[in-house]
Amino acid sequence: MSVRGPAAGLPTLSGRSKVVIWIGVAVLVLLLVGPRAVSLTTDWLWFSDIGYTKVFSTIIWTRIVVFLVAALITAAIVFAAAAVAYRSRSVFVPSGIGPDPLARYRTTVMSRIRWFAIAPPVAIGVLAGLVAQGSWSTIQVFLKGESFGVKDPQFGLDVGFYAFDLPFWRFVLNLLFVIVVVAFVINLLTHYVFGSIRLGGAGVAPSISMSARVQLSVLAGIFLLLKAVAYWLDRYSLLSSERKQETFTGMSYTDANAVLSSKLILMAIAIICAIAFFAGIVLRDLRVPALATVLMLVSALLIGVGWPLAVEQFSVKPNAAQKEAKYIARNIAATEQAYGIGDNKVTVMNNWASADPTPASVNGDKATLSNIRILDPNIVSGTYTQLQQRQNFYGFPSQLAIDRYKVDGELRDYVVAVREIDPDRLAGDQANWLNKHLTYTHGNGFVAAPANTVRKAAADENDTQGSGEPDFVVGDLSNFQTEEYKKNSPIRVTEPRIYFGELIAKGTPDYAIVGSDNAPAREYDTENTKYTYQGDSGVSLGNWFNRFMYSVKFGERNFLLSSEINKNSKILYNRDPRDRVKKAAPWLTVDSKTYPAVMSDGSIKWIVDGYTTLESYPYAQKTSLQALTSDAQELNRGQTGRTQVNRTVSYVRNSVKATVDAYTGEVKLYQFDDTDPVLKTWMKVFPGTVETRAEFDKQGDLRDHVRYPEDLFKIQRTLLARYHVKDPQAFFQGSQFWSVPADPTNEQADRQGLDQPPYYFVAAGPDDKRPSFQLTSVMTRLNRPILGAYMTASSDPEDYGRITLRTLPLSSQRVGPKQAFNPMKADARVSENLKNLENTATTQFGNLLTLPVGDNGVLYVMPLYVQAKGEGSYPRMFRIVTQYQAKLGETARIGYASTTAGALAQVGIDPEYAVTVPGETTTPTPTQTQQQQQQQQGTTSGGQSGTQRDTAVKAMGSALDELRAAQQAGDFKAYGDALAKLQKAVDAYENAGG
Repeated sequence: MSVRGPAAGLPTLSGRSKVVIWIGVAVLVLLLVGPRAVSLTTDWLWFSDIGYTKVFSTIIWTRIVVFLVAALITAAIVFAAAAVAYRSRSVFVPSGIGPDPLARYRTTVMSRIRWFAIAPPVAIGVLAGLVAQGSWSTIQVFLKGESFGVKDPQFGLDVGFYAFDLPFWRFVLNLLFVIVVVAFVINLLTHYVFGSIRLGGAGVAPSISMSARVQLSVLAGIFLLLKAVAYWLDRYSLLSSERKQETFTGMSYTDANAVLSSKLILMAIAIICAIAFFAGIVLRDLRVPALATVLMLVSALLIGVGWPLAVEQFSVKPNAAQKEAKYIARNIAATEQAYGIGDNKVTVMNNWASADPTPASVNGDKATLSNIRILDPNIVSGTYTQLQQRQNFYGFPSQLAIDRYKVDGELRDYVVAVREIDPDRLAGDQANWLNKHLTYTHGNGFVAAPANTVRKAAADENDTQGSGEPDFVVGDLSNFQTEEYKKNSPIRVTEPRIYFGELIAKGTPDYAIVGSDNAPAREYDTENTKYTYQGDSGVSLGNWFNRFMYSVKFGERNFLLSSEINKNSKILYNRDPRDRVKKAAPWLTVDSKTYPAVMSDGSIKWIVDGYTTLESYPYAQKTSLQALTSDAQELNRGQTGRTQVNRTVSYVRNSVKATVDAYTGEVKLYQFDDTDPVLKTWMKVFPGTVETRAEFDKQGDLRDHVRYPEDLFKIQRTLLARYHVKDPQAFFQGSQFWSVPADPTNEQADRQGLDQPPYYFVAAGPDDKRPSFQLTSVMTRLNRPILGAYMTASSDPEDYGRITLRTLPLSSQRVGPKQAFNPMKADARVSENLKNLENTATTQFGNLLTLPVGDNGVLYVMPLYVQAKGEGSYPRMFRIVTQYQAKLGETARIGYASTTAGALAQVGIDPEYAVTVPGETTTPTPTQTQQQQQQQQGTTSGGQSGTQRDTAVKAMGSALDELRAAQQAGDFKAYGDALAKLQKAVDAYENAGG
């Protein structure tokens, strides 16, 4: 019997109340939908501006289609579950025994049956669609997935199945699980409300109608069938198992011999249980599905948990090395493939530094000795700011960049930066809306200084006349158009204005409004000139619709009120190069660092490294992007620094090189790894957005400036500390593993155990000894400070990406960074200077570089920076500290001088190739002096002067021996006497005409 009309006793709403409610609903919808609509509109405008509408439209349409499909399927199944239960409801007959607790709910539902029939399925469908549309990328790569051409060793399936197919089937299965569970609950509630299911009580026995029993059994059976499919898919997920995560990722012996079989058994049991539920419909006996449920639970515990645990404890652990050898070998092979650290990418040079270095090869290593980097990009930012800031609102990042340029035919590394607007430095009226967004719109100038020299050597602690400052070769923002600049500047910039950069973008909110309607220029350019942006970039603000959209987006009414915004005005935003690339290619993971480079046409472009990643590559070691890329540089990242996303991956490729023009903001994506199936898949998803490798190869100036990315290098470094071991037995034992040393030059980093960062510089290549721009790092023996290996990756176009591992034999011992740093810091000359400076200045050690020189030489070089206390001071390079061991078993020599040449001479290395610095004085070594004397024999007059030189040479040799002995003994008095003798001998040699 149906009930029509409003139920008695239910409140009714007046017309005014209904209007108020509808207005409230409309406001709520506007608040929920409005910001999203504004975001979508402005995103469309932004993607249109940079020419990547294909990315935006593909993502939006994929989301819409996925939302609709998931919502419709979910809503239809939920509606069907409710409708079938309603149509098969029992005829309700009051029992007459006590009140019916469900009567009022049943009446309410019947009075609004259409509302209850439609609203819940629609709401649930919308929620399901909203959740599902977030998996748009999973669906796209499933549809466009490429083959890897590599099969897994367990099932023989292409890796593409695990990368693209398996995540999709997991997504579908999870969605179906949710739908079935929700349908079951809806069906159960409907039957309960309408009396088909009674819980009993008050003299009424519990009961369930046949229709309710059938429908719930069908849904439970479907759930168990889905569970069977899940068990089948779980077999493939075992190839990324982390059961042995402390040793390796991937299927282990237990997984292969217990878990894999248990999954198949549980799958069969799930199917049997599902059949039992279906059989219960015919047999009309609830005991059958009840027993099936108990069987399922007991089996899951005994077979799914107990059996693998027993195999692990009683079979594997007593013989783990032998049992796991096969699976460790698979893990090693897969990890090499997934991270690009296999034999095709990594060259191993064994027994490096196992013999005494040859003096001739060390002294003749021009490529290394002439490029020793003494400017630390993590320290000299303050120096750049003080010497190159020009105006208060300009600034430089706290970490500068290293790049290389060929000047006068020589490849040199430079510390580079661009002079950007720093929003935090705007003061007073400079920070009002008009000035911040319409006047101070851009930076100006590219700044570079060679990393291997300074303007003038520091004579003593009080020398401040330009000593220790970078020798800027380009930096002036006023003469870049002069003929003299174009002819003589080693790095020629034609457009120095910086509208896009990492420092500019830290402003909140980040945007600049440019363009003029034939009005006088208003953008600050130089002290005497104003400027109007001439680039094509920017979203137009020439119409009221766009102005309203951005007024809402940035919460700024001046977009609508300001008369300075005209029909030619444009807005530039998303100006950080990394964010710009990430937004244009959301499927990329970008490197935490970017750097500016001057192209051959004089434009400045930011170069951004992009990675393709996978969460599950069969057997490959899983790693945390954030954990493996964090090191001592975290302490000096500043506001523009980034940390990697906190995500676990098992596959990383530097597949994309991206550029962002510092003036126009143009984004270009180039295919860099043309063998990467993941990138090929995304290029099919977004056709035309990534230029091919052939197009990249045409960009000669870009090829000359790409660097091996730092984050990828850090990941590979940590993995190679273990995965250089190829033998599974030795890998399991771990005795041959290496460690990445902590940074000894930073006390805080050393205490926290933060890794020493890798360093860029130009040095001799591992094979041909020609100058090569490299990214390098050292590794020590496992949990020991002894040097274990030296890792370098080339950035030169000819052999880009070639990783070389120089390994030291266990039979020899060389000091590692920590062992080198301690005596360098404790040297009497160093400690004396530090003590003399402690009241007037702060001191800081720069990067401790480990440099292979010659055939077997290991040279440590570390600059010492001094910054006077007080306002306006900045770090100056004060001294160079070196350490070098000429022969194995001997105590290493330590050099301490104001120049690289002087510090090399003091450790017995010929400083001929070191860069000459104004104001330097080099103390020659006995070997040098003897060579000079021999060359001059027969051309100098007077036997007496020759005898005097011989005497002086012997005196210098004796003084150097006394100097080393005093240093080892810690005798400061003897050390001072030896220094005096050395200086006296040098003076005697010079007075003798040497």
